[in-house]
Amino acid sequence: MTHKLDKIDRQILKCLQQDARLSQREISERVGLSQNACWRRLKVLGESGLIKGHTIRLDPAEIGLNLTVFVMIRTRHHSREWLEQFRKEVSDIPNVIDFYRIAGDYDYMLKIMAEDMNAFDQIYQQMIDKIDLETVTSYMTMEAIADSRDFPL
Repeated sequence: MTHKLDKIDRQILKCLQQDARLSQREISERVGLSQNACWRRLKVLGESGLIKGHTIRLDPAEIGLNLTVFVMIRTRHHSREWLEQFRKEVSDIPNVIDFYRIAGDYDYMLKIMAEDMNAFDQIYQQMIDKIDLETVTSYMTMEAIADSRDFPL
């Protein structure tokens, strides 16, 4: 279902991106709608599939995830069967936070969060033991400058 966003919808979504704990009343006050009108819009936004869920953002360092690694993968396999196995194996690794099929010099990009280099190496070994890959290049981050930014509305 496609929903054309207007100015009020965008304001509602900005409020939710900033704080998903806001009550319907607080959102309606911020965007200048009655609670009923706000509820109807929230219902449509949810039913349209535009809102994928309500989550919180954690501080990775506070839960012991001190290392962020971007892993670039090139493969010589491009069959549907290989891709399905690859997706399953990678999706089964909880430390893989983001997972993309990309265009360019590499075929896939993963964002992996780990406690430290030793933990990342174990994840890496687990991945290469289960999946035939041509090239794996890892980039360790030093600082997150802009991480988990809100979508522009």
